[in-house]
Amino acid sequence: MTRNQKIALGCGGAGCLGLIVVVIAAALIYAFAYRTPTGRNYNLITNRNSNVDDNSNANSNNNSSSSTNSSTTASSMTEEDKHKLYQAAVMTGDGELARRVSVKIGLMNEDYTQGDNYNQFLAAHVAWVLRNGDFIQTINTTEKARAYVNQHFPE
Repeated sequence: MTRNQKIALGCGGAGCLGLIVVVIAAALIYAFAYRTPTGRNYNLITNRNSNVDDNSNANSNNNSSSSTNSSTTASSMTEEDKHKLYQAAVMTGDGELARRVSVKIGLMNEDYTQGDNYNQFLAAHVAWVLRNGDFIQTINTTEKARAYVNQHFPE
């Protein structure tokens, strides 16, 4: 094997190793930056589905009055306020509260199924989270997040 062949073999190995490192880094960035918020919301939906049968009578009895309230609330809030309220509700760790907030801001229907703009909002929310780290730091504990929701949640 000549010296040039050894150099070519070494460069090829180093290039392959570099490519593997780049792929692993990209996978980690995707997992932590894009999948985490969606994963949390998916879990909330999954938990909600397990409780729908238990509350079916309660939901059917008050659909007419609460549907009017949620559509009015959703239309009167700015997108920024919706993102803040949604983020705070999720950060409380209280699945029921997050579901109620999701209904009020128009993400979910009264029966806790996904609303028409659910996926669009979540995609926008990922970008919102990346831009609004300062706000998220102001509600970085369960207590602070719950206080924000209690102050801004129009019930």
